[in-house]
Amino acid sequence: MNRVLIVDDIPAMHEQYAYDLRRLGKYETLTACSGSQALEIVEHEQLDCMILDLEMPGMDGFEVLDALAKRGLDLPVIVYTATGNYKRCVRAVQLGAYGFIDKTESMERVVREIESAIERRRLASEVTWLRGLLGEDSPMIGESRVMQELRETIERVAPIPSTVLILGESGSGKELVARDLHRLSGRAKGPFLPINCAALPGNLVDSELFGHEKGAFTGAYVARKGAFEEAKKGTLFLDEVAELTKNTQAKLLRVLEDHKIAPIGTSRQVSVDTRVVVATNRDLEAEIAAGRFRQDLYYRLNVHIIRVPPLRQRLSDIPALLEFFLEAKCKEFGFRRKRISAGAIRLLRAYDWQRNNVRELRNAVERMVIACKGDEIQEEHVPAETRAGNDAGREKIPTCVLANAPACSPHGTARTLKERKAAAEREIILAALERNDWQITRTATELSLADHSSLLKIMRRHKLRKP
Repeated sequence: MNRVLIVDDIPAMHEQYAYDLRRLGKYETLTACSGSQALEIVEHEQLDCMILDLEMPGMDGFEVLDALAKRGLDLPVIVYTATGNYKRCVRAVQLGAYGFIDKTESMERVVREIESAIERRRLASEVTWLRGLLGEDSPMIGESRVMQELRETIERVAPIPSTVLILGESGSGKELVARDLHRLSGRAKGPFLPINCAALPGNLVDSELFGHEKGAFTGAYVARKGAFEEAKKGTLFLDEVAELTKNTQAKLLRVLEDHKIAPIGTSRQVSVDTRVVVATNRDLEAEIAAGRFRQDLYYRLNVHIIRVPPLRQRLSDIPALLEFFLEAKCKEFGFRRKRISAGAIRLLRAYDWQRNNVRELRNAVERMVIACKGDEIQEEHVPAETRAGNDAGREKIPTCVLANAPACSPHGTARTLKERKAAAEREIILAALERNDWQITRTATELSLADHSSLLKIMRRHKLRKP
């Protein structure tokens, strides 16, 4: 449920707006009587939109907009006024407001404006995430035998218009394979649209994929194209396809067979010219046996299968990946270019990277870059859990190296593997939150969590709060 903050110094006004928005838009609403109170709420609450009165005593709406910008708070704001002075509204938009309305506007119009603002923020967040993905994740780096075979497979399959199923562990680079398939296909000039099926809200999955007509369900105030239409003449990448419900799986099967969709709220068929690439880290045959995945859909998807090798099967590629990530992270943080010692590389190659593959390596590089004060990353800068590894990793790493890993907790007791994992998880979550200015939804997206609620649970477990 989206959360909207209404800011107005007249209690009767903000309470009426809150009631109407709960009734018509099904929003969760919060209210504030002043600009300073609004800023305090924004700092501590996860919000999706703000309705802001421009004319308030003390801190007025313009000052609130200025404070939001200076604090780097990403929140769509719709200003409203009772004076009819639209020059002031235009000034508010120039200061960062999404749009403006008159206090006499119907609540239906207000709901439409809120929906539009939230949608634009969602799209902007996706663009930011994708730009970060392209800048931080590796391209198809590596000259190991398995990577050469992978590139050859992509080149053979890319020109074929059929659906492709990409299989691989989390963090192994399935989306990078999908992007290469798109780049080398005849659809490279069209859009590449990635959709994380695990992150789609349960009640809006079909709307996100197939679109809906105006009035198809509560909150559908305007018609909207789904992902299949948005990716017209391009490639639609459905990541974590095994997370779709059986009902949506049936609809996906029909689209793959007929190349037509039926938006929610209509019986009309819309032809779609979209190549579909799907990916999963699940064992689909096991999912079929457990009754969670349709067998007929699996047979429709497994015509062309590309298996992405885990990082532990191409450890010889680690030096090249390290060079790529080091350059990217030093540039991102404004650091002087750092080197990595042979000893640190040996430790990193001895680890199995089974938890999150290349993405885990990228996160380790970020932590090493921050931990290293000098120009060369040494063994002691390698994350503790990577130095210690698991039982398999311990067999590979010399005892003298393991002796350098911290073995005690801050209280002096021996740190178990469970404690080390918890500490590592806390560091990773904290670093991601700080990178994203503590924006919960954006951080959850970066970490590939199902939704912002999952991140909030982890934060509560580690007692993390925005400072």
